[in-house]
Amino acid sequence: MSAPRPRLREALTDLWLAGPATVAMLVLIFIPALIVGVLSFTDYLFGASTFHWVGLDNYIELFTDRTGRRAVTNTLLYVAVVMPTSIVLSLVAALGVHAVARWSRGLANVLRTAYFMPVAATLVAMATVWQMLLHPNLGLVNQVLALAGMAGQEWLSDRGLVLYTLAVIGIWETIGYNMILFLAGLAAIPEHLYDAAAVDGAERGWERFWTVTWPLLGPTTLFVLVVTATRSFRVFETVATLTNGGPAFASDTLVFAMYREGFVYFKAGYSGAITMVFFFFVLTLTLIQLRLVEKRVHYR
Repeated sequence: MSAPRPRLREALTDLWLAGPATVAMLVLIFIPALIVGVLSFTDYLFGASTFHWVGLDNYIELFTDRTGRRAVTNTLLYVAVVMPTSIVLSLVAALGVHAVARWSRGLANVLRTAYFMPVAATLVAMATVWQMLLHPNLGLVNQVLALAGMAGQEWLSDRGLVLYTLAVIGIWETIGYNMILFLAGLAAIPEHLYDAAAVDGAERGWERFWTVTWPLLGPTTLFVLVVTATRSFRVFETVATLTNGGPAFASDTLVFAMYREGFVYFKAGYSGAITMVFFFFVLTLTLIQLRLVEKRVHYR
């Protein structure tokens, strides 16, 4: 029998290498997503033997019911606060650590570790620590405010404060991860570009940042934007641990509503609709970021 042709051999090799990963993605990601999408148009309940096709009723209920609208608006507000704030603060932290590393690498390593600890630690455990810190009577935050002559707050019980309190925790948890990404981007910028910028008159730190650092951080910034948007939209652990969506659904979010409707009330169809809306928001925001930001990205 003659040997296989080169192209056939290459095709078989590609199939052998990419086939298992492709099958895994189909079984673990795409097929479940398709099933969820189909269930979102039904009234299926977990454990039920039958279900009915309801069309867009689940989606209409999500955007017309007060609780559903609250979950959507809370999620969008949370993302609007956490995403830009955490990106700006992480960039500032990365610039500071990168500058410290030039004269003390040991101190820079300590700072990297301190900033990255919230990422490495179990978020549920850290949420419990935050619960103690924010306790209205025994919490350190209110005790510090009392020493400063200021009134303490019901950080996790006040409907006007709870979502912003969770946003602050989200910012604290996100800064370290984004800082590491920005540090990698800063380390990849050649030093001779700063020398060239100095020759052209950009000698001050702010001028060096705008002419060299910021343009060359474009690919890193684009990646950080996408990752931060995704992490912000899928906030769950802090809500489940600290507030359980309360008080009066003031901290309810899409992912927590998805969990509650699907695994507490067993409303698989309605939970599937929430899942698809969540996916739509994340996909839309990601595409907008890619469309607007990638045009200004300078790839080295």
